[in-house]
This record gives sequence, structure tokens and C-alpha cells, in this order.
Amino acid sequence: MKAYMVDTYGDASGTRTAEIPDPVVGTDDVLVKIHAASVNPLDTRIRNGEFKAILPYRLPLVLGNDLAGTVVQVGSSVTKFAVGDDVYARPDKDRIGTFAELIAVHQNDLAPKPATLTMTEAASLPLVALTAWQALVERAHVQPGHKVLVHAGAGGLGSIAVQLAKALGAHVATTVSTAKVGLAGQLGADEVIDYRTQDFEALLDDYDVVLDSIGGDNLGKSLRILKPGGTAISVAGPPDPAFARELGANPVLRLAMTALSFKTRRRAKRHGVTYSFLFMRASGDQLRELTPLIETGRIRPVIDRVFPFDETAQAMEYVENGRAKGGKVVVVMP
Repeated sequence: MKAYMVDTYGDASGTRTAEIPDPVVGTDDVLVKIHAASVNPLDTRIRNGEFKAILPYRLPLVLGNDLAGTVVQVGSSVTKFAVGDDVYARPDKDRIGTFAELIAVHQNDLAPKPATLTMTEAASLPLVALTAWQALVERAHVQPGHKVLVHAGAGGLGSIAVQLAKALGAHVATTVSTAKVGLAGQLGADEVIDYRTQDFEALLDDYDVVLDSIGGDNLGKSLRILKPGGTAISVAGPPDPAFARELGANPVLRLAMTALSFKTRRRAKRHGVTYSFLFMRASGDQLRELTPLIETGRIRPVIDRVFPFDETAQAMEYVENGRAKGGKVVVVMP
């Protein structure tokens, strides 16, 4: 089968399209013919070797972290799917590779594709929708009336997180660039802050939850707008000890993660709030929980641009260079 692969960590020069053997289908696996896959910043970060310490992938590696497609084969123990089913998924972190014609996915990581979505729309959702769910529902336990700040609310993750927070009954603020203020309002944000001309720290106060996808100084400022007992959840900040335990990291790596996040956790403690690092996990069950929100239109995909599979390299460059005007970039198979 044809796939888009990374041969060496570093940059785009270490990637290529190649013919590789079809996936091996285990007893609990579902073989999916991929119709579309979206591009995430995670893909470029993996290609650039930023996660080598915590995600020791063996090269060559097929990139791609979410998909929509059709089941073409099932393992002998599969009970949830049959040949011909339309599905979508974020494969487990150890089994990525959706920039390809076929992929074998554990049945627990798959979900039926929402009937109201096209394959292209469905492919844009799994990773970001699961990230938003795990941050806002599983960790932050957002309730009606909570105040939630979502950074980069017109981006791939932010555009879904804003909609999910609103569906949960929260008062939602978000930060965006000038060109994306209108989109953020259309997604339902109650307060839209143009970070080019406004300082969110000066405008917001007493928030219950912050979802941060930027890190750095932005994360530090986010801690200061939380109410006592509030929570900052970051997908871009330093990994914390809880993540090290979840990962099953060795003692040296656990110590390194503890040290990396020490200043942030200490700063959070001073403000009477908590800091949590999130690296989302695959979950077909959680995708099923999101389906009613998707099929009733309370969460809708936001797609910036669609590329053909032969232009996967250009799609990744487009994402890496920050050229997307809002939402996700999707690659479609021939």
C-alpha cells in the first residue's frame, strides 16, 4: 500500500511517500480503508523528533493521527464492527499511521462515523474532539455556569473545545487573532479576545478552567486568571509527574518530567490552582459519547483546507507554518 513516512527525525527532508506492506490484522483489530485523514501539529512535532524521549517510535514510521474510512476486514474476536461499516478514529499512540491507504486499528479505538458527516468532516474530528472531551469533561468536570477560557479558539483543537464547553453549559472566553474574531463568535464564544490588540489577563478573572494549547508565558498568565481551586490544563506546557506515571516512564524520565514542570506546578500552587498536562488517548467509547452532540449540530467540524494524498507534504508544511485560517487541514485519499 502507499503511505507517507518519516525516515529520519528533523524536518521535511526526512519524509517520503513509499509502497509498504499491508498492515497485519490482529484478532481484535479492524482493517480500515482510509478515505480521509487530518493533519495535526502533533504530526509535525513527531516528524521533528520533539517526542523522542516519551514516544520512542521506531523509524521508518508512517505519520497520521486520525482517520475516517470503511471497514474492509475484521479480526476473529471483533464484535463491534463488520465489513462495510463507516468508521472514524484516533488510533492508539503506539499504532499511528493514518497517512496511508489502509490501517489496522483495535476495535476499542474505533467508533461509527456520525451519519451527518462526510468522510472529510469526520476525519477532522477524532484527535481534537477527544482532547477537548478529556480536558473539559474527564478532568475539569465542566458544569453549567462554569467559566472556561479556551486559547486559540479558532484553531483545530480550540474550535471544537469552544463548542463542547458551550454544549456543557459553560460561559466561554477565547483568544484568537484579529482575522479569526468572527469565526470564534460563530462557534459560540461569549467573550472573544483579539490577542494582537488585547491582553486576556487584564480582561478576564475568576475562571474555573483554562485549556491551553500555546504554553510558555501564555500558560503562566493563564494561571493568574483562575479562581482558587481552578484548573489549567495544557497540551503544550511541560509534562508533569501524573503524565509520567500514566506513561509508565522509567525513573530517569519520571524525574526529568517532574523537574520540567516544577516551576509551573509551584506557580500554580501559589495561586491556589492546579496545573495538569494532557496527552490525549484513543477511545472509541468517548467518540460515541460525542456523536449525539455532532449529529444534533452542537459540535460541527471546522475545516480550513483539503489536500489530495499526493500533497501530504504540502499539507504538513501548511499546518507547520501556521497558514491555516481556522479549523483543521484534511488529506483525502484517491
